[in-house]
Amino acid sequence: MTSGRAVLAGVEAGAEAGWGPPLVFLHAGVADRRMWEGQLTAFAEDHRVVAYDRRGFGETRYDVERFSHVHDLRALMDDLQMPSAVLVGCSQGGRIAIDFALVHPGRVEGLFLVAPAVTGAPEPQDFPPAVQAVVDLLDEAEEEQDLDRVNQMEAWIWLDGPAAEEGRVSGPLRSLFLDMNGVALNATDPGPQNSPADGRPAYRRLHELAAPTQVLWGDADFPHMQQRCNHLVQAIPQALGTVMPGTAHLPNLEQPALFNHHLREFLEGL
Repeated sequence: MTSGRAVLAGVEAGAEAGWGPPLVFLHAGVADRRMWEGQLTAFAEDHRVVAYDRRGFGETRYDVERFSHVHDLRALMDDLQMPSAVLVGCSQGGRIAIDFALVHPGRVEGLFLVAPAVTGAPEPQDFPPAVQAVVDLLDEAEEEQDLDRVNQMEAWIWLDGPAAEEGRVSGPLRSLFLDMNGVALNATDPGPQNSPADGRPAYRRLHELAAPTQVLWGDADFPHMQQRCNHLVQAIPQALGTVMPGTAHLPNLEQPALFNHHLREFLEGL
């Protein structure tokens, strides 16, 4: 892949490659643009692909100020002279994709949402005992401000899956996760965020999403995340759902070939 540098308002780092219909990849909150390497390489053959580090992640450089991820994404697309694109967002990146689509519906050709967070979604009330035990360990590490331990626990929760054995995913993928998340954990807080839309939570506005949508999640993810994904499939008018067996919160890292197959099928159906 021929990489270039996408600059957003002078503060963000990214990569751009390929020609064809645009795809913008939005990373999870425990990662950075490197989580999409397997997709950037595969889809640059017939798409214009862009992935970037948001404020506080990866190689981004930024001033501490009030900002909006939705505004940042719009500014990036404007800078790249990209009138519209398919948005592929994982977790926090999925939340931003949904918020962007509600504010700028004419600039979204499709939404491919991977275990997305959703602005205004209800917090889980309880967890199964095995999951709660792991969440408690993370809470303890956060209270002690032990960032190395927090990183290890978040790898267990988000990469392995909260009910899985710690270390289920090992080798280069685990090293990549720990590096990406370690940068984010140690980054300077970029500043307060503006409301993404008009103050109405996206969770109550899912029926307004007009773009064709695919929701994909792993069956080893948090139970409430899986329930949320099922809710999105029911609430978004043109949404379909896909479960990737044997994967947790970052299925594109665990099974890139299968993930790419699902994404390509979605793109071919647009």
